[in-house]
Amino acid sequence: MQVLVENGEGLERKMTISVSCEEVDSSVNSRLREAAGKVRLDGFRAGKVPFKVVKNRFGKGVREEVIGELMNRSVFDAFNQESLQPAGQPKIEPINTKEGEDLEFTVIFEVYPEVSLPDFSQIQVEQPVAEITKDDLGSMIETLREQRRTWEDVERSAEDKDLVNIDYVGRKGGEAFEGGAAKGSNLVLGSEQMIPGFESGIIGKKLGEQFTIALRFPKEYHNAELADAEVEFDISLNTIKQEILPEVDEEFFKSFGVEEGGETAFHEEIKSNMERELKAATRNKIKSKIMDALLNLIDLSVPDALLQGEIQGLKAQALQKIGNEQAVDPSLLPDALFQEQANRRVVLGLVLGEVIKDKDLKADPIKVRESVEELASTYESPDEVINWYYGNKEQLASIESAVLEDQVFDLIIEEAVITEKKMSYQEVIKPDEAQTGKEKGESDL
Repeated sequence: MQVLVENGEGLERKMTISVSCEEVDSSVNSRLREAAGKVRLDGFRAGKVPFKVVKNRFGKGVREEVIGELMNRSVFDAFNQESLQPAGQPKIEPINTKEGEDLEFTVIFEVYPEVSLPDFSQIQVEQPVAEITKDDLGSMIETLREQRRTWEDVERSAEDKDLVNIDYVGRKGGEAFEGGAAKGSNLVLGSEQMIPGFESGIIGKKLGEQFTIALRFPKEYHNAELADAEVEFDISLNTIKQEILPEVDEEFFKSFGVEEGGETAFHEEIKSNMERELKAATRNKIKSKIMDALLNLIDLSVPDALLQGEIQGLKAQALQKIGNEQAVDPSLLPDALFQEQANRRVVLGLVLGEVIKDKDLKADPIKVRESVEELASTYESPDEVINWYYGNKEQLASIESAVLEDQVFDLIIEEAVITEKKMSYQEVIKPDEAQTGKEKGESDL
């Protein structure tokens, strides 16, 4: 086998591979002889079909099959021979497959870029520091009450926080527009689910009342045909319900798994969960800042194959979150929507991978166990959850990967310049603007 590697544009490489006709013919003949001992043809006893007959009958198909296998195997051997690691699936293009001549084909692929790690001491980030106050605890309890709220019909005018049921039709220039109508739609007033002015326009209206409100869509509205457009909504107010919050009593405590200890035990349980959330949010914020700093320090070309793979993954995640992964073709979503986040993920993945290789890092089994136990502590039967993780290699591998990522950041944090910044609990747990479009706490990697 002869191999010639040529540099293409950027990270692209072109590899030309030649396999001698003797090796090809030998493989083809070997396969045909093997077939001759098994094939059944009319006029011949089983296993006694002459080689020439088998070759005339099956030679072309067998040759195509052998060439395909030889090309795949030769590509693998060539990568090892040339110490090349392709980024993504290589593209194989035959040049010469004629019988009696050397097999020749090209392989087009991208390689991983060389990653030069920056001086981590150049990184300067702020680490949020916060304490959980009595007011924070009180706000959390009110939030939990709202999660357990019920609704009661009332016959008064609609007020803020009421649950209303409405029919509505939106019109632009007197004509109904697509997606602007609904019947029997439930809406909590003040939830800001609708465009500005819609919900406040219902407040003060009476049960059964039919009315029209004039509004303007936001300039940055996602539908260009409606952005900054003046519209009218005809609304019918079908029902009004007011929220009923549960009392903070023993029954309320039990609904959150606190069977004994009363209010004191309940407060301790809630505060423990808040501390866990605060710890995770603090960690996510400093990790996000370090990621931003790394991106500013590194200029890295990204293999298109990795970028496209990441874009497709983000599309699938987006569809999964809205429950339309089967109803919508991912290809209908523009790549540009995910380009920036995909590029960020690929670059950071390459950088962190280089740190792991450079420092020969491996997931610390003790930290893996701690992570599993912390996850399990939120369930009713922690031991069962722990055993499940350790009995499921795929799930445990995801924990190990997260732990290894944390170890990389721990290493960077040790070398970076970290200054503390006092913040409130609410400020810390609020997702950064950079996380818009992602779930809170979701990693960039």
